[in-house]
Amino acid sequence: MADSNKKASFEQNLNRLDEIIRLLEKDSVPLDELIGLYEEGVGLLRLCNSQLDEAQQKVKMLQISPDGTRAKLVDFEEENGGEPS
Repeated sequence: MADSNKKASFEQNLNRLDEIIRLLEKDSVPLDELIGLYEEGVGLLRLCNSQLDEAQQKVKMLQISPDGTRAKLVDFEEENGGEPS
């Protein structure tokens, strides 16, 4: 499943992570399956975080000059003082 996760969208990965969480919360899942689900979930969490970081780097914001006469595109982090929000 790890190879297909790389090709899946963020939303698909997040939905699968939600599904894994629901399965982990059940009492009837065998230990071996729980461990496998946990490992898959950790991988998906890392992948989702990576996808979010990548998307954030691509975000540009339009910044208007104080006098309102000029506009320029700036990186998302530059607009927020270098701190991701």
